[in-house]
Amino acid sequence: MRTRPYFFRKVAGIGLVVVYLFPIYWMITATVKTQEAIRAVPPQIVPLSWDLSSWTDRIFGDPRVMRYIMNSFIVATGTMVLTLALATPAAYALARLRLKGKSLLMILSLASLMFPAIMLATPLFVIFNRLGLTDSYLGLILADTSLALPYAIVLLRPTFARIPADFAEAAQIDGAGVFGAFWRVVLPIARPGLATVGVLSFLWGWGDLVFALTLATEDRMRPVTTGLWGFFGANTSDWGGAMAFSTLAMLPPLLVFLWSQRLVVAGVAAGGLK
Repeated sequence: MRTRPYFFRKVAGIGLVVVYLFPIYWMITATVKTQEAIRAVPPQIVPLSWDLSSWTDRIFGDPRVMRYIMNSFIVATGTMVLTLALATPAAYALARLRLKGKSLLMILSLASLMFPAIMLATPLFVIFNRLGLTDSYLGLILADTSLALPYAIVLLRPTFARIPADFAEAAQIDGAGVFGAFWRVVLPIARPGLATVGVLSFLWGWGDLVFALTLATEDRMRPVTTGLWGFFGANTSDWGGAMAFSTLAMLPPLLVFLWSQRLVVAGVAAGGLK
C-alpha cells in the first residue's frame, strides 16, 4: 500500500517534466521542419522529413545572427561583472558593519524590485541620450545592472551574514587586514552565493528586451531578444528561422547554468537561511 503514493508521485513528477520540456522539444524539432510541416494539422510531433534550410539560410547564412549573439554575450557578461563588483561589497557591509539606516537601505532594495523595467526605460533613455550612451554596450550594461543590483544585494546579504565573523577576525589578527580578510577568507566561503548572483545577472542581461528596444536602435547593437524581430515581417512569419535562432540563443545561458548548477543550488539555499 505504501508503494502506491510513491508511484503516483513519480508519475506526476514525470508528467510535469514532460509538460515543461515539451515546448523546448517542439522548438528544437521545428528547426528541421518545413513551414508547411510546422503549420500542419494535426501537428507533426516527430518530424517526418528533415529540412535544414532554417539553419543554413537564416542562421549560418546571415552574418547578423552571430553579431546579435555576440552583442548579448558582451552585455550579459558586463552585467554580471558589474553587478558582482557592486553588490559584493555592498552586501558584505550590510551584513557585517554597524551602519545607520541599514534597515532602510534593505527596505529600499526590496522595494526597488517591485518596479517594472518599463518604468525606467524612458528616464534612462533621456539620461543616456544626453550622455551619449545610447547604442553602446556601456549603456545596456548600466541599464541591466540597475535592475539586477538590488536583487543581488538582497540575495548576497544572507550569504555573508551566515559566515562566522570569527573567520575574518582571525585573518585580521594574523595581519591580513580588513580587505585581505574579505578577499582571501570571506569571498572563497561565499563562492556559492557569488555564483548564484553571477548566473542570475548573466541571465538577466541576456534576456533583457525592454532596455534593448529603447537603448539599442541601431542594428549593429541589437542583442538576441530584438534580433528575433528580423524573422517576422508584415506578411510572413519565418517560424523555422525563429525557432532555430531561439535554439541557438538558448545554448549560452543553458551552458552557463549547467556549468554552475551545484553552486547555484547551494547559493540559493544559503541565501535563504537568514
